Amino acid sequence: MRSIWNGAISFGLVSIPIKLVNATESHSVSFRQIHAEDGGRIRYKKVCELDGEEVTQAEIGKAYEDADGTMIPITDEDLAALPLPTAKTIEIVAFVSAGEIDPLQMDAAYYLSANGVPAAKPYTLLREALKRSDRVAVAKYALRGRERLGMLRVVDDVIAMHGLLWPDEIRAPEGVAPETEVTVREAELDLADALMATLGEVDISSLHDDYREAVEEMIAAKAEGGAGLAPPEPTAAGRGQVIDLMAALESSVRAAKQARGEAGAEDEGAGAAEAGRAGERGEAAEVTELRPRKRAATRSAATRTSGAAPKETGAKKSTAKTAAKKAAAAPARKSTAKTATRSTAKRPTKSTAKSTAKSTAKSTAKPTAKKQPAKETAKKTAEKTAAKTAAKKATPRRRTA
Repeated sequence: MRSIWNGAISFGLVSIPIKLVNATESHSVSFRQIHAEDGGRIRYKKVCELDGEEVTQAEIGKAYEDADGTMIPITDEDLAALPLPTAKTIEIVAFVSAGEIDPLQMDAAYYLSANGVPAAKPYTLLREALKRSDRVAVAKYALRGRERLGMLRVVDDVIAMHGLLWPDEIRAPEGVAPETEVTVREAELDLADALMATLGEVDISSLHDDYREAVEEMIAAKAEGGAGLAPPEPTAAGRGQVIDLMAALESSVRAAKQARGEAGAEDEGAGAAEAGRAGERGEAAEVTELRPRKRAATRSAATRTSGAAPKETGAKKSTAKTAAKKAAAAPARKSTAKTATRSTAKRPTKSTAKSTAKSTAKSTAKPTAKKQPAKETAKKTAEKTAAKTAAKKATPRRRTA
């Protein structure tokens, strides 16, 4: 890389010869001015106002315009004679924490390269000292005819310098903040925090200039004889003004989660509910459109909403049958035992046992059926089963007695 300035870093009594190299470059597409009627190039000529003649660059000098319009000529010799210690030196004046430098002061960035073999040792010493101290150096230097402020820090294994604006060049933010008093609710802050957490971090190196790429594509299309690119369709964000801030925040969180593959049916249901509430209030919110839901998520949502009822009905049926059987069998056992005890003295006939068991089963099955919401078929089945069981068990016990 070509150096734009040669000098030295003054680090106490240590002098480090360096070369200044631009650390950034512009990739913006530049345009020329033309005559719209015939496409002719528009050029600027440097003409003297007194004689009207065009002058070359070598004939152009510097001057300071006074308040009354008088021009005071300033030569390069005049500037070189100024008592400026930083004319060819980057003079370090302090070492501070990087947090003490206001980003508003940041200006152009440069790389400082060691100029020659003798500069390698002191250059490395300063670089390692900056690394170990975890600080940055504040320095003064002169470039392009004026003294400037700079900040030195380490980038990889290179010392970089950021040009800084002087403190009095930073304007106070007067009249910029909203004048209307606004109250922000905790719920809105929570949603904003959730959106920030969902968006997460980004690799800065992956970002690129979409506008520049579009301009280059348009130029390439016109160069091939085309009419350029078709204008893009307006997006949802440009069609209206956000009215419901809460709905917009919630929709933004869901859209960010869905983009990261983390969206679920619960989030979508909450969004639908909030949209319904906003509709009832007569409000609207312009938000980013969400992509279609996945089929798996749709099936799971349908299962939760419609599949629960059939399963619950089947469970109730089986529970009713089981309860009816148990309720009918328990009293039958009790009545059988009583009948067997009495049979020693009375010795009832088989028909008497059947009628006793049948009446007992009916009396026990009826209250059970009332408590359980089963069908009429379940009632009849339970009564018949209880009667048969009681009859079978009653006969052998009577004979044994």
